Amino acid sequence: MNLLFLCSQNKRRSLTAEKIFDGYMGHKARSAGTEQNARIKVTPGLLGWADVIFCMEKKHAQRIKEKYADIIANKKLVCLYIHDDYAYMDRELQELLKSCVDEYFKEE
Repeated sequence: MNLLFLCSQNKRRSLTAEKIFDGYMGHKARSAGTEQNARIKVTPGLLGWADVIFCMEKKHAQRIKEKYADIIANKKLVCLYIHDDYAYMDRELQELLKSCVDEYFKEE
């Protein structure tokens, strides 16, 4: 499964998630940001590639719903509700991400 993680800048939360989940249980992971000045900006190609899109906050989900509604229409979109309170690869952020994403896979 292809997993796409989105946050604002693609410098801390989504980049940490990509690092953790790329190769996890055979999944492929990528990350991007929703802001203009993001390290890697979300594109139609990345959204098309993804089977599941994990957004860190509700605002990220809203942005891609507004701009890319046609591309994500049949995609699974999950909001993790993880605020921008962590540094890249912060141990607490890693544990939170693992807990949230593992819960999603248990539901499948």
